Amino acid sequence: MARVIAITNQKGGVGKTTTAVNLGASLAASEQRTLIIDCDPQGNTTSALGFPKDPARRTLYQALMLDEPIDRIILDAQVDGLDIIPSDKNLVGAAVELVNLDNREYRLKALVSGIQARYNYILIDCPPSLDLLTLNALAASDSVLVPIQCEYLALEGVSELLDTLMRLRRTINPSLAIEGILLTMYDDRTTLSKQVAADLRSFFGAQVFETIIPRNVRLAEAPSHGMPVMFYDIHSKGAESYIQLAKEVIANAQKRVGQGIERADSGAGADSGSSTSAAAAGAGSVSSASTSDDSGSDGGGSSTI
Repeated sequence: MARVIAITNQKGGVGKTTTAVNLGASLAASEQRTLIIDCDPQGNTTSALGFPKDPARRTLYQALMLDEPIDRIILDAQVDGLDIIPSDKNLVGAAVELVNLDNREYRLKALVSGIQARYNYILIDCPPSLDLLTLNALAASDSVLVPIQCEYLALEGVSELLDTLMRLRRTINPSLAIEGILLTMYDDRTTLSKQVAADLRSFFGAQVFETIIPRNVRLAEAPSHGMPVMFYDIHSKGAESYIQLAKEVIANAQKRVGQGIERADSGAGADSGSSTSAAAAGAGSVSSASTSDDSGSDGGGSSTI
């Protein structure tokens, strides 16, 4: 089953679309079958992957509002192992039309659940607002990846964003976790970038990805050529950073799987046997599971909000 990751930040211009496109391509290049869902009416993710605006193209709007079969919406992104569900300006109307529908926050979740088994990762590029489209994306997701620009105003918005995510976790998606906080547009020549990065790491600790996305000309140029940066200039700092981020996301997923197996094994040991020696073994297993939980909470993987 695919891990569904919403890429979101209420602030615009922080690198959500750049991250969706380039992380998706890097995951696909790592032999992880990936789907990108463009949930932003601006459709920038769609165009950044080489699809020009086309009024005749079926998009996420048709799937959400007109019950179009999802298989007729998914497009091959011309990258091996990467697909996309495109977007267009009609999604603006969906944000209004959803208001009067039943289960309005869960319509995207119903669509995603039918195709999760086909992919390893599903990335949802969210609009820069907390409307019904973003709520649908968060309801459908396992975790949230938050790109944050390394500037002062980004610091002001991040606590508000996480407060919002906590409220959503209480009401819409109790299992929603933080995949990680991603520092973007980092300029190592400026003291401000270094200070913002240091402040975020000191406050959020292991929730901040080790990978930092730098300001990079090639990264900015790639969308105009309709391709991810790794196909535009694989030796650029931008391409190298997103390849490293993909490795970090995959490694975190493997840690979660390992911790889950360890806890399951420990639990099984605790319940087995009725003799004194079995009880002692079970007690040891419980102790082991407790230690595993303590160490897991400090790890670099995603954590609940």
